[in-house]
Amino acid sequence: QVQLVESGGGLVQAGGSLRLSCAASGRTFSRDVMGWFRQGPGKEREFVAAIYSNGRIVNYADFVKGRFTISRDTAKNTIYLQMSSLKPEDTAVYYCAAVPKGATMGLDYDYWGQGTQVTVSS
Repeated sequence: QVQLVESGGGLVQAGGSLRLSCAASGRTFSRDVMGWFRQGPGKEREFVAAIYSNGRIVNYADFVKGRFTISRDTAKNTIYLQMSSLKPEDTAVYYCAAVPKGATMGLDYDYWGQGTQVTVSS
């Protein structure tokens, strides 16, 4: 059974940092694109970042450029999202996803995690 399990969420003050992890099991994703999405209260799920299999090609949503960094550890079958300079508007449930069926910034991915809550207080 394939699983993506996110961790690292929590409550942080504005300006602070958090590091999210997404550990995959059940199959290897070393050759696949993986990404992070988020869904804020009352909002639709949106793309945050994606990373290609080589780890060097990455995409970011404009609202996180310069603040968030996506990375992957192929040996651990895990991706990370280092978040810095957090703002209250970053408050959301953050989801990990793997294997896009189309555009990497779209929502059509084969696998999704259950999400981890990030709350940024002002």
